[in-house]
Amino acid sequence: MKRSTRNKAKGALHEVKGTLKERAGKLAADPDLEAEGTVEKVAGKVQQVIGRVEEVVGQ
Repeated sequence: MKRSTRNKAKGALHEVKGTLKERAGKLAADPDLEAEGTVEKVAGKVQQVIGRVEEVVGQ
C-alpha cells in the first residue's frame, strides 16, 4: 500500500475515533474525554491532508 493511501486511511480512522470519543465525552459529561476526542479528530484530518499532499507530490 502506498504511503499516501496509508496516511489517508489512518487519518480517516483517527477522525472517526475522535468523533466517537467526543460524543461519548459529551454524553458522559466528561470534558477530558471530549477534548481528547477533539484532538484526535483534528489529528486525523491533518493526517488525511498529508496523505493527499503526498499523493499529489508522488511519494
